[in-house]
Amino acid sequence: MKKTVVIFDMDGTIFDSEQLVLDSWERIGEKYGIADVRQALTDCIGVNIQKTKEIVHAHYGKDFEFEKYRKEASALFHEYVRENGLPLKKGVKELLQYLKENEIPVGLASSTRLAVVEEELRQAGLYDYFQVVVGGDQLKRSKPEPDIYLMTCEKMGAAPECAYAVEDSHNGIRAAYSAGMMPIMVPDLLPATEEMYAKSAAVFDDLLQVMQYFKERL
Repeated sequence: MKKTVVIFDMDGTIFDSEQLVLDSWERIGEKYGIADVRQALTDCIGVNIQKTKEIVHAHYGKDFEFEKYRKEASALFHEYVRENGLPLKKGVKELLQYLKENEIPVGLASSTRLAVVEEELRQAGLYDYFQVVVGGDQLKRSKPEPDIYLMTCEKMGAAPECAYAVEDSHNGIRAAYSAGMMPIMVPDLLPATEEMYAKSAAVFDDLLQVMQYFKERL
């Protein structure tokens, strides 16, 4: 019998961090007079740093000093996190504990760099819940391509069709769907669209509802 696994996205799914990222970029936009920076960065939700750069350059042109502004925005983000910690999404600890107690393997597939992912999980006391952790810098192609989910499934020794993907972003749902997985969407900043409902096994308001869903099926 093929084993069932659950693979999580991180930002916007485990941590309530997407809003903090956009707030940091908005402060950079105000400082340098960059128009519509929140909209531009909203288009980048769920993708890795290289894909983010491509999207931002498409908005502002190749001369846009992406690395300069990204580093400043990152400094603002981490300053906030050092002072306040990363807020967790509702139900994340309960869901992870439920999966652990029921011996359901858990992985993580984040578009964020692996070193940052591991650091943030450890700081939150969540790292040991995950058997496999994959970061966006370990692959060339970002979500919405399926590569990161296929790699995580392979590392977990799981067939994609037996793997649930818990995601908040449109690009993440597209990636999991393309990988042949069972996507579950818990929307964060971007609401579920008709496409998201079509590509998701289920859509919920929070992770406590996801836990109840698993209790009825796993």
